[in-house]
Amino acid sequence: MTAVEVVVDRLRCAGAGQCARTLPEVFDQRPSDGRVLVLDPAPPAALLERLTDAEDGCPVQAIRLVRRAG
Repeated sequence: MTAVEVVVDRLRCAGAGQCARTLPEVFDQRPSDGRVLVLDPAPPAALLERLTDAEDGCPVQAIRLVRRAG
């Protein structure tokens, strides 16, 4: 099984909210500026496909998934 860590670049984030719409269990947006807020930095591997969708869907590539064999 692959463990996944979610890493975000908050300075790069444009606040588009695509990640929060794709995977609200893991991502939200800060009320103050709309930028990404990671709710679960080490989500279950069962969410890998949707995590990849969120990573790929970020218009400014602010999300990176670090995969580790576990």
